[in-house]
Amino acid sequence: MPISKNQSDELTIVTSAYDIALELTRRVRKFPRDLRFVLGDRILDTAYDLLDVLLEAKYVHDKAGLLIRANGLLDRLRYQMRLCVDEKLISLRQYEYLAVKFDETGRMAGGWKRSRKEP
Repeated sequence: MPISKNQSDELTIVTSAYDIALELTRRVRKFPRDLRFVLGDRILDTAYDLLDVLLEAKYVHDKAGLLIRANGLLDRLRYQMRLCVDEKLISLRQYEYLAVKFDETGRMAGGWKRSRKEP
């Protein structure tokens, strides 16, 4: 059975959230011990929450609240990553890569939310 456009969009955004969680897991693993268990845990909790929220959104009829929450989580990750740059835990180049992923995922969430609105 061919995959629908909506199912394809859902898969793309979930894959993007998975990629973010994977990348952040790899980055946090390299944090100094004192920050790995404070800042690192908060970053990973946020990333995994993002993945969970988007997975849940695939299976519920009213997605708007979950997609708004996903955008809030993405915003939280942006600030957490800025803190990492300021603390020299990640490079500016690594931050730029992640910022692009956050923006892409946010745009997909917004598009998914708009596509679900009834005329």
